[in-house]
Amino acid sequence: MTTTGKPLKFAVLGLDHAHVLGLIRGLTEAGAEFAGLWSETDTKLTAGVAERAPEVPRVADARQLLEDPSIELVVTAAVPARRAEISVEALRHGKDVVADKPGALTLDQLAEVRAAVAESGRFWSVAFSERTGSRATLHARKLIEEGAIGRVVQTVGFGPHHLRPETRPAWTFDPRLAGGILADIASHQVDQFLYLTGSTSAQVVSSTVGNFAHPDRPGFEDFGELVLRSEQAQGYARVDWYTPNGLGVWGDVRLTILGTEGYMELRKNVDLLGRPGGDHLFLVNGEGTNYLRSDDVELPYFPAILADVVERGDTAIPQELVFTATELALTAQRDANRVGNLR
Repeated sequence: MTTTGKPLKFAVLGLDHAHVLGLIRGLTEAGAEFAGLWSETDTKLTAGVAERAPEVPRVADARQLLEDPSIELVVTAAVPARRAEISVEALRHGKDVVADKPGALTLDQLAEVRAAVAESGRFWSVAFSERTGSRATLHARKLIEEGAIGRVVQTVGFGPHHLRPETRPAWTFDPRLAGGILADIASHQVDQFLYLTGSTSAQVVSSTVGNFAHPDRPGFEDFGELVLRSEQAQGYARVDWYTPNGLGVWGDVRLTILGTEGYMELRKNVDLLGRPGGDHLFLVNGEGTNYLRSDDVELPYFPAILADVVERGDTAIPQELVFTATELALTAQRDANRVGNLR
């Protein structure tokens, strides 16, 4: 709610990735009002959103929404190459922004967003959904704070994805439009490294991208890995587009958190032993080996976003952490060794 007691209004600028559905749902369930949409392209996704929310006006010119003083928050899931530009325009029009990841594709774009945030006094949040939408990850953070595994010294994150190329828009396979695999997918793992180790900065020790399964798409990266190091901990991430059709979910996403007195392993989407659902957490420490559910863990990201808009807070994801995670992922992408069919 705003200070007037009315629902906070948000608009969507760019509906090119299905993640936009989760962003819309999260904000509306938190109490915000979906007040307008604009998109450069007409896709099944755009039509689907319009069909689900026929009362929401679709405008032909984004400026109608940017210049509407009643709209306080802008959401973008445009083609990734356009997200930073849309974010900067929204910030300069006095709107806070939630961007699908990757929020920017180059360090120059990120610098422009930084400048717009500083000039406007508004925030730019990137929805790292593998953390913000994962009850097990939030549960793990609480257990770390309680000392369940001692000091965290390493995270190992795996982010496999199901490609299904026939369902993907053409821009998915153009790195100039979609970004590389580390800028895109591995931004999740970078964010979680910072979040779970308490690191406010880090360096990219090494990074690699490759194409091993799609020689017919020579610019497309289907494999990536990186190593991070901070004053607190080390981190490793591997991401790929190799999830087989037989798995039944989009990826067997895993996260291992190593501490000085134990470790945790998170299976975010599937338990291969057959337990239903996701958010499976395994804890091993001096007290034993435990399987923990996380069903009762709250997901605070979207309510916190609305509170931050109204109260000018920095609680959903601290602004500097958003910048740092994005910068590290983009740096890893820029400096990556290229292997396989990318050579």
